[in-house]
Amino acid sequence: MAKTFKGRPIVPGNLEGEALVSKQPFNTTASYFTNMFAGNTKDAPCTDANNAELYKKDLSGAIMCTPQTVGSTMGAGAIMGMNLLGVGFKAMLFSDHIDSIAAGGLIMDSVWNDRNVITVDLLGDDFMNTVKTGDKIKISEDGTVEVG
Repeated sequence: MAKTFKGRPIVPGNLEGEALVSKQPFNTTASYFTNMFAGNTKDAPCTDANNAELYKKDLSGAIMCTPQTVGSTMGAGAIMGMNLLGVGFKAMLFSDHIDSIAAGGLIMDSVWNDRNVITVDLLGDDFMNTVKTGDKIKISEDGTVEVG
């Protein structure tokens, strides 16, 4: 049975797909570091060895579910760069407030490059306790997210 969560749409849209979950904050810089310099356009394996949930998993086209992102200010550029290469996320779902790293990359890419990664924050701790990698996700433009 599906469980529904209501968040705040940052970059609204409708989408269905599978969840990719990091219970720890997602480090954009460490996760994309090798991909940015390799210029790989086929996939985007996570290069953050400190994230056992995601290390070496393909991030390309994922619906990323995480509390928030962390990393250096280069993280916003990493998000934009992966989108430019065509291997960025389809969506980012946050249990907490969106942080400046993710917000910077996602909003700039939307405004400047017309590339929209559907983004919803404030989904709550119960969202992170519920969602698992591989779960079916349905995102609605109003910030409603169904898991299951």
